[in-house]
Amino acid sequence: MAEGLDQWQFVIAAYAVGVAGTLSLAGWAWTAMRRAERRRDEARDR
Repeated sequence: MAEGLDQWQFVIAAYAVGVAGTLSLAGWAWTAMRRAERRRDEARDR
């Protein structure tokens, strides 16, 4: 009895994980950059 697995589900899941990871990393980097810029501006004003 041969079981026919559909590999496309795994391919789509891998792409979804990759895209979600990339977007979350970009969001984290953007918020960290904004936080660092805010700290820099506060230090300049002192």
